[in-house]
Amino acid sequence: MSYPQTRAPRRARATALPIATLLAAALSLAGCASTGGLTPQLAPADADGLASARSLGVPAFSAADFPRGAGWTAFGDPQLDALVAEALRESPTLAAADARTRNARAQAGLADAARRPTLDASARLSGVRLPATLAPEPIGGDFNASGILTLQFAWAPDLWGGRRAAFEAAAGEARAAEVDAQAARLALSANVTRTYIALAEAFDAQDVAEREQARATALRDLGLQRVQAGLDNQLQVRNAETTIGIARQQAQAARQQIDALRNALAALLGQGPDRGLDIARPRVLNAPAPAIPAVLPSELLGRRADVVAARWRVEAAARGVDAAQAAFKPSVNLAALAGLAAGSLADLFGSDAALAFGGPAISLPIFDGGRLRAGLAQRDAEYDLAVAAYDQTLVDALREVADALQATRAFDARIDTVTDAADAARQAFGLAETRYRAGLGTQLDVLAAQRPLFELEQQLASLRAQRLGASVDLDRALGGGLALPAPPPSTHDLAGATTP
Repeated sequence: MSYPQTRAPRRARATALPIATLLAAALSLAGCASTGGLTPQLAPADADGLASARSLGVPAFSAADFPRGAGWTAFGDPQLDALVAEALRESPTLAAADARTRNARAQAGLADAARRPTLDASARLSGVRLPATLAPEPIGGDFNASGILTLQFAWAPDLWGGRRAAFEAAAGEARAAEVDAQAARLALSANVTRTYIALAEAFDAQDVAEREQARATALRDLGLQRVQAGLDNQLQVRNAETTIGIARQQAQAARQQIDALRNALAALLGQGPDRGLDIARPRVLNAPAPAIPAVLPSELLGRRADVVAARWRVEAAARGVDAAQAAFKPSVNLAALAGLAAGSLADLFGSDAALAFGGPAISLPIFDGGRLRAGLAQRDAEYDLAVAAYDQTLVDALREVADALQATRAFDARIDTVTDAADAARQAFGLAETRYRAGLGTQLDVLAAQRPLFELEQQLASLRAQRLGASVDLDRALGGGLALPAPPPSTHDLAGATTP
């Protein structure tokens, strides 16, 4: 009885020895699948390294703060506020952005589930009847049923963090999608506001054209009276009729623009064109003064939706590199199966029906035809692409801030110049009226003095609309008051993460 007891451990040791030898050999060959020489080539740019202070004139606005949410309310039009709120509530564009966010979250959930253990239960009942001509009794000629009940457990421990890195990469993409959804809201509110501003400008252009048409009509009627009285020829009448035609065409174009802009607003609201017919003429809009915080450009990282989303994609790509590097290392899979199996249902729950299987399995890449290295090279390239996209987005963001700020300043200067000219034309028109009432001038002089005033008023309407649009651009360039969760400036040192 003692002989078998001493022999079993020897057999176990004899069996373990070749297993250990094979494992050591596999480890020695693991260097064949190496990450050597593969690493990303780029690193995200430092926002503060992009000089912009002289272009922005930041010291003059050092006390300013970033814009707050609902920046369109600064224009002081309740109808605009209601239209933006309706667009944010009803637009199909935002529904699509939200659906993309949910899809990205689901992808992150799938990546997270891949890290977790699984436990499956199954039950199977099967039967077979073999003919007696094929198998002798008792097997042949009878129907034989069998049943199997099992629980199956499987888990691959994340020894090197590869699955966690894949999950964090998917989570980073989900965060970027969430930021993109916020960016879509900001873009929609800006588009509604800009279209509303254009609608106000179209109404102003219609007013100016109608006043010019009335002035030219009065000039034509006066010319006809002078012709009938033999005091003048037809030249003044024909010139006035030409001006009437031009003014009438301008008024018609303005009315067509009003209709088109109402249709555009209805579409932005996610409604049919009839919704645009209910939009009243905008009230006088006031452009807010430009304000630039002194903390640009570094604070722009947490304000601009596109910059924040691009940064999240850099982080996601970095974790993708980590996951690809982890694939070069050994992996362990744990599996276990327990259940009941019997050739007849009556014996299924007997003590002899127990079934069990399980144990660890170790796998290690040795020769894979370059698949792992190609996969890591692809991840490195994707990281470099994400970094380049982030750097370009940051450069574009600062350019848009500078463009919008410089435009607001330029429009303010031009508005002041045209306002001075309009004041002078208004005084000239008043002087012509005074001379006409005193009998020192003619009505032709009055009408002639009125024309440059109308032209300057049209320029002012256009410049004020452009100034309002520049305010919208500046608000959007500064982030539009969004508070976005941005990743830390640097959370990965990819240069030192490669496997020798």
